[in-house]
Amino acid sequence: MSFASHPLWRVGFRPFFLLGMLAGAVLPITWALVFGGHADLAASPLEPLRWHAHEMFYGFGWAILGGFLLTASKNWVNVRGHHGGRLIFLAVAWLLERTTLLFGGNWPVALRLFGEQLFLGSIVVLLLWTLIRHRNQDSYRDNLFFIVLLPAFIVAKTLLLHGDFAAGTTMTLALFRLAFLVMLERTLSQFMRAAFQVEIRRDARLDLPIKGLGLLLVAAPCLPGALAAGLALALAALLLFRLPSWQPQRALRRIDISIMFVGYLAIAGQLLLAAWEHFAGPAWVGTLPTHLFTFGAMGCVIPAMIVRIAKGHTGRKVSFDAADRGVLYLMLAALAIRTLLPQLAPSHYLLWIDAAALCWLLAFGLLAWRYVPLLLAPRIDGREH
Repeated sequence: MSFASHPLWRVGFRPFFLLGMLAGAVLPITWALVFGGHADLAASPLEPLRWHAHEMFYGFGWAILGGFLLTASKNWVNVRGHHGGRLIFLAVAWLLERTTLLFGGNWPVALRLFGEQLFLGSIVVLLLWTLIRHRNQDSYRDNLFFIVLLPAFIVAKTLLLHGDFAAGTTMTLALFRLAFLVMLERTLSQFMRAAFQVEIRRDARLDLPIKGLGLLLVAAPCLPGALAAGLALALAALLLFRLPSWQPQRALRRIDISIMFVGYLAIAGQLLLAAWEHFAGPAWVGTLPTHLFTFGAMGCVIPAMIVRIAKGHTGRKVSFDAADRGVLYLMLAALAIRTLLPQLAPSHYLLWIDAAALCWLLAFGLLAWRYVPLLLAPRIDGREH
């Protein structure tokens, strides 16, 4: 077997879920050490806060989003998908980006910019190639939202790294939020049908405006503040209005599905807090709206996604055993520790950051210990990918 034909390089989720689990375990605890003054980023070209925001969104977040989209897009348009040498190149580019932003402070500017942009630019081009070239056989017409949002990530990333940090962070969060809105629409209906034989109501008169508002809010940094806050309120209202028709009360019996609704509510909550922040000013400790999204939507939904895809796409039955459920409870604990406890006991703010980071380390470490062997092995049903 050649290196390029190893099972790791047969489909996009394999290398990028591996890298994402590594990032999820290491990046938060590294930030906790830096924030607490126990480590520094002296060799980085970025000030610490920019590094932290970039690495959580574009290191951790894009490893998972990239792996998901590389895998899902090939199924949406019914093609083989990127594999082999292209995945090796993308994985090397991801590692180069982490190295550049950690150690590239004294590198030549051209080399540093190359290292910063190679991964995202390359994976966006490959994903757009798949979605646009095979658009006429796409099973999801609303993949047009991905065609628009993918290149917008490059703009947001550049702003976050080198321009208006607040605008870059806001735009990046909005892009991830839109991606989650599209994915939750598709996956929750399938999960509820499979688990409870329930058909959750889908109404284009709600679904399309929700995604449309999500897309409009990508441009929030360019809009008047009151307008952006009003759009955020409108989107939150539509999400909460739609929620009862999705029958979330049934999902309470299963943590692997109810945690998806936690992510849904975290998105609505983040929008409400962002609007409140504009109209009344922050009434909380820390960057609560941002961390409600990153811990509640990304942090809670992504581990469940890893378990489902790592099992299902390697030929195994998709089920959550005690260890899998333990990971989800750890991430729920991290959410409470990072968002709720600083409001109740702000004098222990550093402790809550450390404890939340420890939860991520344990959760993603356990995921990696259990699922990296599956990612490195062939499918058990004999299929190639």
